[in-house]
Amino acid sequence: MQEDERTRLVVVTGLDRTSTRGVCDRLLADDPDAIVVHHDLRGLTEGIVRRDVRWATAESSAPAESSTVLELAHGCVSCTLREDVLPLLRRLAGRGEVRRIVLHLDPVLEPEPVCWALANVVVGEGTVTDVLDVEAVTAVVDEGTWLADATGDGDLSECHGRDFAVTPDEDRTLAQVAVGQVAFADALVITGRADDGWDAVRLAAVLDRLAPGAPRATFGDDLPSVLQAVPVSARRGVIDDPHAPLLRGTPPLGADAGVALTLFADPRPFHPERLHDAMDVLFDGVVHTRGRAWVASQPDVALWVESAGGSLRIGHAGGWLAGADDAEWDRVDAQRRAKAALDWHPRFGDRTQELLILTHQVSPEAITDALRGALLTDAELAEGEDAWRGYADPFGAWHTDPCDDFESTDTTTADSRKDQA
Repeated sequence: MQEDERTRLVVVTGLDRTSTRGVCDRLLADDPDAIVVHHDLRGLTEGIVRRDVRWATAESSAPAESSTVLELAHGCVSCTLREDVLPLLRRLAGRGEVRRIVLHLDPVLEPEPVCWALANVVVGEGTVTDVLDVEAVTAVVDEGTWLADATGDGDLSECHGRDFAVTPDEDRTLAQVAVGQVAFADALVITGRADDGWDAVRLAAVLDRLAPGAPRATFGDDLPSVLQAVPVSARRGVIDDPHAPLLRGTPPLGADAGVALTLFADPRPFHPERLHDAMDVLFDGVVHTRGRAWVASQPDVALWVESAGGSLRIGHAGGWLAGADDAEWDRVDAQRRAKAALDWHPRFGDRTQELLILTHQVSPEAITDALRGALLTDAELAEGEDAWRGYADPFGAWHTDPCDDFESTDTTTADSRKDQA
């Protein structure tokens, strides 16, 4: 390795434990200077995590492997990251013979909070990304099962037979994990097989819009070439600001195989109760929704809306620039300032509705009509902000997940399910 060449990190994520391990082993076979790190979380509820490290040897075609059982007093994922994963990655990056580290995530992990921890959690003398570069986040997608997983509403704890292990306080759904793994990916590896050609075409149309620009390969392809095909514009583990542009890359906006990507935008505020009622339309037939909303009863606050299958998460995305002073304007990045100036409304400033909705079995027009009906009427607009703040607000109660200190933001969240909304 050249003196100025930093160690590269490939994060491999996916719902199927066997398939993701197979992809990691292929990367290891193609790169003798690589090393694979995996923390098996199936014993987490008992306070135990098994760490597996694999590397190539000249003596055998099979990789060598070292397994260590770790005891974690708190039995939580963030403790695993802080106490073992992050320090281990820093140590490996300091070994000159390791050119590439493959971080094989447990199936119940989403790559975004892990990548946030790599860049923000200090271990020893710095963070992990101080000493290595994230080459790509690679998601392994089963062509026969992924779309059903990504559009369901079952909890992770209900996924019997899927080889998942979750703690008693786990409240994520399988759809949230499935969508989170693919939406954050820079490259995709397709395994399995759809029941028919139509299902394969429909999945491809979803992936085109959920992970635009991410090169795709099948398990038998040359995986290092796929990593080389990751575009320069790929995020490579970088977390988007909640006010960043929603359209990353150049996803197709036209409909294909019943799949469509729709941007709902409007400067009027939502009526809180009508919006709560209208959110039912973001469940059935929708793969994913994400974006910013402003509710009349909270005119100073941007809400982050994110759905996956039959689950919905509402988060606090900070304030609008419409209420910011000069110092706050100076603290935000130039791209956000430019967008705010370009879209500035004489009354509302930069406050606006922007929701990106990926559908596969529902008319986009039905969704946008329902959302438009939740906006304030002319008569309600005329009442003004003092009256709006008095509206009954189902979005006013927030809770903080207790063990998520490695998450990408400090936002509070409120979760809804199809049968609860």
